[in-house]
Amino acid sequence: MVVTEHLCIIGLEEIEVTELRELLEFGIGVIAHQALPRIIVNDGKLFVESSKSVNMLEVTKVIFHGIYENDLEFLAALALWGGSCLPNPYGMMDLRLRLPALVRVLRHTQFGSLLRGYAAPKVVFHTDTEKVAKWGNWHCGKNKERFKGIWQSNDPCLIEDFIYGNAVRVVLIGDQHWQIQLEGETWLKSIHDSRSDFMDVDPELLEDTKNIAKAFGLEIIANDYMVSQTRTKYLLEVNHIPNVSRFPQIWAAYRDFAAKWVNQIIVKDRN
Repeated sequence: MVVTEHLCIIGLEEIEVTELRELLEFGIGVIAHQALPRIIVNDGKLFVESSKSVNMLEVTKVIFHGIYENDLEFLAALALWGGSCLPNPYGMMDLRLRLPALVRVLRHTQFGSLLRGYAAPKVVFHTDTEKVAKWGNWHCGKNKERFKGIWQSNDPCLIEDFIYGNAVRVVLIGDQHWQIQLEGETWLKSIHDSRSDFMDVDPELLEDTKNIAKAFGLEIIANDYMVSQTRTKYLLEVNHIPNVSRFPQIWAAYRDFAAKWVNQIIVKDRN
């Protein structure tokens, strides 16, 4: 069979690529990269380096599922290309950087009452109450510190009140959704803790997550919330590339959704 078009999958593990490939219903070549590949956008076409040779192959569809240190311009290139990409590259661009993403999201959430502050690099920040400083653009509990009194950092920091309560995540993949209780050994909570597990979905948090996903045109998203001891709800951050491998149910939903997305686009293109 002659391959006439290629799908590029970026960020998935080899076994995950294999599972997804088995669900594709039409003859389409698959180029898979766990790291960011070299790409060219030229005359409205996207060319990606082959995973098996030095050749650059034209790609008609992209599945992007990774977070890399310097990927913002790569996402911009995908948006500039304008072809079929899952998730929507414009939404990924808008939510890639922590502080700009939060400022954008606060316009679309009903749980944005938590006051935030900012501290420039090497500026001394004073507080009489417990705060959390966040810096950088990584998730999973990285680059965060709880403090009271004086705080100083070499990086620009988002500053917010420390909330006592439960940390939860609402995951949205197409029409499917889950809520996860986040756990951790310390005040830092994460989906990766072995005790993190599914819980009943809060209808208000689900609706809020759906509204944010719609606002940014994202088919896949995960919102982290804090539910305080007084049951007040606060949006903490939005994950534009949420973890889909921690729970088998979520991985299966993501795999099936991505495969269906590819198959439907191929049918549409061929008709």
